[in-house]
Formats: sequence, C-alpha cells, structure tokens
Amino acid sequence: MILTVTLNTALDVTYRVPRLLPHASHRVSAVAERPGGKGINVARVLAALGHEVTATGFAGGPAGALVRELLAQRSPEVVDALVPCAGSTRRTLAVVDEASGDTTQFNEPGPLITPAEWTRFLDRYESLLAGAGAVALCGSLPPGVPVGAYAVLVRAARAAGVPVLLDTSGEALHRGVAARPEIIKPNAAELAELTGSREPLPATRDARRRGAHAVVTSLGPEGLLAATPEGTWQAAPPRTLSGNPTGAGDSAVAGLLSALTEGLDWPERLARAVALSAATVLAPAAGEFDPRTYEEVRGSVKVTTTTAG
Repeated sequence: MILTVTLNTALDVTYRVPRLLPHASHRVSAVAERPGGKGINVARVLAALGHEVTATGFAGGPAGALVRELLAQRSPEVVDALVPCAGSTRRTLAVVDEASGDTTQFNEPGPLITPAEWTRFLDRYESLLAGAGAVALCGSLPPGVPVGAYAVLVRAARAAGVPVLLDTSGEALHRGVAARPEIIKPNAAELAELTGSREPLPATRDARRRGAHAVVTSLGPEGLLAATPEGTWQAAPPRTLSGNPTGAGDSAVAGLLSALTEGLDWPERLARAVALSAATVLAPAAGEFDPRTYEEVRGSVKVTTTTAG
C-alpha cells in the first residue's frame, strides 16, 4: 500500500468563463467540484495506475464532508483515512479563461488545527505506516500545524523503514529536507527558495547535500531534472502539450512513487513521471490523466545523463 498525506485537503472548485477580465462581472459557463489537495491528487492517480493507496490528512466541516463524498464517488479504490477536524476544509477556486486557456487560482488558507487534532493525526499516521510500502507527504500546512510537521512525519516513516517522498515548499520544505527523506520534488521556484540558486542543476545537487537522498526538480514543459546516488538525469517529453498544467506535478509524484515501489531504475521512474505529467495537462482536472497520451508519451520520453553544472 502507498500512503499519501494531505494535511491541507481542499474542495477544488473550477469555474469556466468565456473570457476573464479584471473589474468585470462574469457569467460562468460551467462549474466543477472535485476532491483536492496535492496528496489527494496523487492518491487518485496512483489508484488509476492500479496501486493500493490510502489517503490521510484532515477533513472538516461541510467542505470536508463533500471532499470525502466526492473522493468515494470518483476514486472508490482510494481508502479514506482522513482525520476529522472541527474547522472547515478550505476551498480552492480555479477560473479558466476559455479564450486564452489560462487558469487563475485562488487558494484559501485551510482550517485551524488544534494540538489535540494534530496528536490524533500523528496516532493515525503511525498506525498506517505499518502497512505502507511508501509515503507521499504533499502540499501546504494548515494553520495550527507545527512548521516542522513534515520533518516529524519523515522521521517517523524512516524509523518504520518506509521511504518518503516530500513535496512541499518554504520553511516546511527547509525543515523537512533536513530529516532526510528518500526524495524531494520541488519545482524550480521552490528549489531556488531552498538553495538560493536559480541554476537548476547546481541547486538540485545542493538540495541533496541538505539531506534528501534524491532530488527531482520539475522544470515545467522541459520535464524533470533528477540528482540521485546513482547519477544525474534530465527527462523531457517528446513535445510540448498545450492544456491545463494544474496537477501535473502531483501526477509526477504518483509516477515516481509507483515506479519506486515496483523497483524500477531511475531512468524508468523519470520516464513514467514525465509521461503522467504530460498526460495530466490534457485531462480535465488535477488527479486525472489522459490514458492514451500517457501510453503514447511514456515510450518517447528522452532521458539523458547530465554531467555539466
């Protein structure tokens, strides 16, 4: 079983408008609601790939109840181990401009988590580790959760002998990487914030020296850059795909974790992650991917050894 952790789950709401204009009223042509948060997206992709997956984190209030209902409807294979909280799960609002294809995102901060709720979550997390083959720790921290939360969760997983992939940003990433996770997956901006360098290859290697066993950096349309104990690679899709990139990084996490649990080598892991990321750009929402594009791209991803920098 693969365990995903989403401390700041979300109800993802998407509005589609003919054209998004500042200071104007808009008629919404379509509305969609989906279970969200980075780890929930990862869990849904893993389930679609055929993996046993359990999702934990916090869910509360009417929005949290709807997240759980939608998760059961859309991805019944995902085991719901979310921990109830008194505050209401946040909503994220995405406004899609149909004229340009661009998406504007609004993210609420999340519920206030009490010390007692955090303790209950830790108990649930440690019990779930007993049956886990890998763990994904994903996304932002809701108010009230200690800034070093991911470091605590990484250490608990390592003590249980479970490999961890950490996908977060800011101080949570800074503290989490010091706990020595198996993999971190920042994007270029998050990597620059962590290391102070905007040169992807030196920064990726620097992040490894800060504690991560391996670092996989998202380069957007250019694919992934990975620094690992076995070598350094760049993996790129065969072509640029136009669409909505929301959730593409979460699909890459699912690809990396699924390939890790299957014992694939690094070039194969990266090819799967890039193909899933590309296939998500053509899907209607995060947590989903286009199967035909995935199969088509997976065999065409170019993975090259990188030595410069």
